Amino acid sequence: MLFSFFASLVDSYSFLNVFKYLTFRTGLSVMTSLVVVFLIGGPLIKIFSRKQITGPIRQDGPLDHIIKKSGTPTMGGIIIIIGMIAGTLLWADLSNVYIWTLIFVSLSLGILGFTDDLLKIKYENSRGLNSKLKFLGQLVIGVITIFLLIKYSNHEYLYNLYFPFFKNLIIQMGLFFFPFALFVIIGSSNAVNLTDGLDGLATVPVMLVALSFTLISYVVGNTIFAEYLQLQYIADVGEISIFCGSIVGSCLGFLWYNAPPAKIFMGDTGSLSLGGSLAAVAIIVKHEIVLAIIGGLFVLETVSVIIQVISFKLTGKRVFMMAPIHHHFEKKGWAESTIVIRFWIIAIILALIGLATLKLR
Repeated sequence: MLFSFFASLVDSYSFLNVFKYLTFRTGLSVMTSLVVVFLIGGPLIKIFSRKQITGPIRQDGPLDHIIKKSGTPTMGGIIIIIGMIAGTLLWADLSNVYIWTLIFVSLSLGILGFTDDLLKIKYENSRGLNSKLKFLGQLVIGVITIFLLIKYSNHEYLYNLYFPFFKNLIIQMGLFFFPFALFVIIGSSNAVNLTDGLDGLATVPVMLVALSFTLISYVVGNTIFAEYLQLQYIADVGEISIFCGSIVGSCLGFLWYNAPPAKIFMGDTGSLSLGGSLAAVAIIVKHEIVLAIIGGLFVLETVSVIIQVISFKLTGKRVFMMAPIHHHFEKKGWAESTIVIRFWIIAIILALIGLATLKLR
């Protein structure tokens, strides 16, 4: 919105030419999202608390966890999404099809998560939306997202799978791209959802992944940097850095309220939206495997649940005291702040490794 307005005035006021620079607008999207979240966060938390919009806590967790978390408002993802959309709409080029695709993903998965959170609150249990209906919702959203990319983007590399460390290893997936992309979107949204179990635990890793893809999308969309780093240049994807920047700003602002002890949880409203949005970004810029590296913490949490379920079904025994794995360490007596900070450290290391793959080819 503001980008188009200022761009139209460049011929009359040359100093407004700065708004054409992607890096400048990305910085503005970060700051806009941050300010919006700061402004609406406090009032919404008060409203949620007054109306008792609080999610149920798993009763099989540590007693200390149950006592501390009970009564904390949920659905904080609403705050994050508002910040994301505000930063994106104000500073992105709204003629870019990728921007609208990402807005669709974030809003639709946010609505799905909101429905899940609402049912948990209404029936006062942690089940929420029926798992089959939830998966169906994710599936439909994923199919529409892929259709939008295939139909409206001039993306000749969309069907390719690129591997870090091996610049000449490229797999043309063909029709297999469809189930692969669905797996990435659904898997990523659920992985972030599983990780969001402690104060601030998912917020910082999401911010790190978004920050990494702010850089990746900018580089891939720039002919000079893409050629220098031997990456596949993809036209128009640089604009995605503004969307990623809005995620960074929104999560940074939300962390103010979500840091231990949390005043609000993001809930499925936030986790499904953020996970799916980051997946869609990775698919568009063709760095799906790098997403798995940078977001390795989410992968670890998901794998721990899969191992736990398979082990219990096959042997009747549990590998972990509780899954996802952050609850295992809670059961072992680790302080919540210790778990969260150590997991943040892991996320930082993985982000650095993922970014290193841009050069190591």
